[in-house]
Amino acid sequence: MVPLAIAGIVGFGLLRGVKVFDLFVEGAKEGLTTAVSILPALVALVVAVGMFKASGGLDLLSFALEPIGKLLGLPREVIPLSLIRPISGSGAMAIFNDILRSHGPDSLAGRIASVMMGSTETTFYTIAVYYGAAGIKNTRHTIPAALSADISGFFLSALAVKILFY
Repeated sequence: MVPLAIAGIVGFGLLRGVKVFDLFVEGAKEGLTTAVSILPALVALVVAVGMFKASGGLDLLSFALEPIGKLLGLPREVIPLSLIRPISGSGAMAIFNDILRSHGPDSLAGRIASVMMGSTETTFYTIAVYYGAAGIKNTRHTIPAALSADISGFFLSALAVKILFY
């Protein structure tokens, strides 16, 4: 389907007399400019996540939040995932793989982690990319709204798994 869609777009452009290749090159140039403009924010985000995990801060914060997680139905094993998921997709994937490897995909933690990965977003990464590309510096209510959606996703993931499987 993808090759057919590309061929259809190119064919339609040629029929309309559009210089398809010139417009493609212009779009690629704009894409590279956008990539260069958002690169500093992405590098800072990746470095910050790496430092946070390597310093033991993630483990310390997970330990501190364990009573709240237990109160709200989140198992101890998925708290690090809920802390990293809004920041880093690759970091969350590494933690997710660790949960599946150590507890199994059919365990409570494995199922909750699976639902979390599918129902939450890498909020800060997404905001950095899209707002950086658009040149928006003031996020206003975006971060609180997005984080409240993530928090809801975390706790409702645990609730849905417990209702449907246990």
